[in-house]
Amino acid sequence: MNSSAEFIAIGGNRNPAAADWDDAGSQLLAFGADNSIALWDPQPVTRIATLTGSDVFATGSSDGTVQIWKLIHDSEFASIDVELVQAIALSPKYFPLNIALATLDESSTVLAVAGTRSTIQIFVSEDTQFQLSATLTGHEGWIRALAFTNETSGANSDLLLASASQDKYIRLWRLHRGDELPAASTALNDPALGGLGKSLSNKAHWISSATSRYSITFEALLLGHEDWIYQASWQHRDGKLQLLSTSEDNSLSIWESDPTSGVWVCITRLGEISAQKGSTSATGSAGGFWIGLWSPDGNTVVSLGRTGSWRKWTYSVTEDMWTQQVAITGHVREVKGVSWSRDGSYLLTTGADQTSRLYSQWKRESKSPSWHEFSRPQIHGYDLNCVDAVSNTQFVSGADEKLLRVFDEPKGVAEMLNKLCSIKTSTSAELPDAANIPVLGLSNKAIQAVGDEEPVEHGDEDEREAIDPASVIRKSTLEFSHPPFEDHLARHLLWPETEKLYGHGYEISALAVSRDGSLVATACRASSIDHAVIRLYDTKEWLEVKPPLKAHSLTVTALQFSPDDKYLLSVGRDRQWAIWERNNEASLYALKCCVDTTRTADFHDRWSR
Repeated sequence: MNSSAEFIAIGGNRNPAAADWDDAGSQLLAFGADNSIALWDPQPVTRIATLTGSDVFATGSSDGTVQIWKLIHDSEFASIDVELVQAIALSPKYFPLNIALATLDESSTVLAVAGTRSTIQIFVSEDTQFQLSATLTGHEGWIRALAFTNETSGANSDLLLASASQDKYIRLWRLHRGDELPAASTALNDPALGGLGKSLSNKAHWISSATSRYSITFEALLLGHEDWIYQASWQHRDGKLQLLSTSEDNSLSIWESDPTSGVWVCITRLGEISAQKGSTSATGSAGGFWIGLWSPDGNTVVSLGRTGSWRKWTYSVTEDMWTQQVAITGHVREVKGVSWSRDGSYLLTTGADQTSRLYSQWKRESKSPSWHEFSRPQIHGYDLNCVDAVSNTQFVSGADEKLLRVFDEPKGVAEMLNKLCSIKTSTSAELPDAANIPVLGLSNKAIQAVGDEEPVEHGDEDEREAIDPASVIRKSTLEFSHPPFEDHLARHLLWPETEKLYGHGYEISALAVSRDGSLVATACRASSIDHAVIRLYDTKEWLEVKPPLKAHSLTVTALQFSPDDKYLLSVGRDRQWAIWERNNEASLYALKCCVDTTRTADFHDRWSR
């Protein structure tokens, strides 16, 4: 029997430098995914070009050093060697969060290094060795991003350096060849700078290569972001030079110099309004957009946020606007549990990133089916360890808490799955529209969607049960013609919680639902026989079926029912597995056998059929 990968769901690492989009060759987007590298092809390949550039690259390390490397490629062998050319010890010592390389002239290269200080160090190569030539000041926080570009395509074009900082500002620097200073930038006269413009220094820093002398002057200050800025990226698009920036304020901005005044302005702002979430870096938030990249043709931009999901916007020439497109999503930490729905129409997953996710196939008449995330039923405050489906519209999950939670499918999700995935639900009319999380709670509450023109009623509810007005769901937000975007997944496609199952004394470690859906078997972390018990719950009344099953002395790590529900298998950290036999006249199980062994593969292979 042969098997092949049908679908891969994985989230990206939350690191601003952990992704890049190849502008030549196959034009794939590569990003870090835990300890792996994931490749994503966001659009069909429309052109092939040769890769041009240097064989020198640089790396920065948390030990406060920057290493210069050279690729050594022997054309007779299909291999590439890497040689360490130079190790630069940064002084004063700091962590280099970003580095940028650019060609100065035929014989010299310029290297910019910045990180956990408010200064930028400029190094110039001399005889293959880089020497510190200038230190640029002005920022008031850690510098997160650096990017070089040629201002024009001409041979004598100036270099522009963009630096983005945690002080919420982007600074542009000009590297000009020659002994004469370039004309003073008119961007410093921007009225938006107010009194700040008068205090900006335009001091010239001089650096030299083997053949020429260069000046570095401050060019412009870009204001607009409301929180830390993580990344800046240049692009020559339609004859104009544009800068893309991403920020902790959940926005992605595109900047361009006004042709008349020379002032740099934000011409496009994409993303979310951070005030709706009420969290910033000052309150310990780790949200925002960590990565922002241009496509090779400049007509698509992507960003990666804290949930590990990509957002994608494509420019429409006919509509003269950026429109959001379907992108890839996935867990950002270890996946702890997976479960198919009873009819196999969708897949449920849970992970250490404290989310449950639902994946299914998007079925279209003119195209092949494709897998996507269609709902995020549970966004929790604890790591989620296990999940299993009770029916096609209900599942139960366990987390690093003492109780289990039962969720029912809302009407909005049922109608979306019916429309996009051809998954029919006979009881959708009886289901609530959607779910929401109270401001100070962990339980998803069933709610009714509000009409687009209806006012939001706050009522006199207790503060703990109050619903955040910013997250009220309008009916139009539940109407989909494509898989939902990350904005909807993170906010509007929760499942209402209908039951809580109590009884365990420690964090839930395993659960399993019987094949007929009438029983739920659960276990928790344990270091004694009193807590290493298996508890059964009846799914009709959601009451515990006593007594609990005792056989293990340490945590039960896996549970599974046989295909006919006659037997229940349990596996524990005590290196034992036990088989329990069901009483035909009651929902009771008695110990059939208990074996001290670590082998569980035979059971999964034999009983999962």
